[in-house]
Amino acid sequence: MRLVRQIMGLPISLDLPDDEQDAAERAFAWLREVDRRFSPFRDDSEVTQFDPDGPHSAEMREIVGLCETYEGLSGGAFRARLPGRGFDPSGIVKGWAAQRAGELLRAAGVTRFCLNAGGDVIAAGRTWSVGIRHPDQPMAVCAVLAVRDRAVATSGSYERGEHIFDGRTGRPARELVSLTVVAADLTTADAVSTAAFALGRDGISWAAAQPGCLVHAVDAERRVHRSAALRDLLVSPGTMA
Repeated sequence: MRLVRQIMGLPISLDLPDDEQDAAERAFAWLREVDRRFSPFRDDSEVTQFDPDGPHSAEMREIVGLCETYEGLSGGAFRARLPGRGFDPSGIVKGWAAQRAGELLRAAGVTRFCLNAGGDVIAAGRTWSVGIRHPDQPMAVCAVLAVRDRAVATSGSYERGEHIFDGRTGRPARELVSLTVVAADLTTADAVSTAAFALGRDGISWAAAQPGCLVHAVDAERRVHRSAALRDLLVSPGTMA
């Protein structure tokens, strides 16, 4: 059974056994709650009304903590508070929220599923084929990975334009066009991919050095960079060698 819902301004799909509709709807309900509470585009959200001095919900404290962690790990390239802009933890929230949705599914006894939140994927219970979109050809992939009990997240400029900024300069990150991270959980994969993209070319080796992370990246000159161990997951190199 495949279910698709439009949440957070993007399609979120869930493949799972036919008899798990109730668990799926609880996962989607959580994602809608996250969209309501943590969207930077809603006047009444916790993000829009964020006060650094608090008080904060337990979930907001967790998000702030993750932002601070990756700001430190990336040397400030990842930053949720850019000069002249409000607090925006979007680089953390989607992966964190989808990971929580996956945990809700597991808690309900669903062991085999694939959750795809706008290209950020949790593949559980069996081997799933996960494509990485070609940065220049919307209908093509630049690689296909065979993934089981892992998460895959991609950051890039080809879908939403220049929306990832280097927190050290305040300027858009332009040295890469796509960077994908495979990790044990989607919170890590999403945060590492966003921070690495902000770091530019240096982010490729930085991401690969993060514990448990494998990397597939395409730089602005369309050169492909891969972690050596990623070859074990590679089903097809797609249309980009």
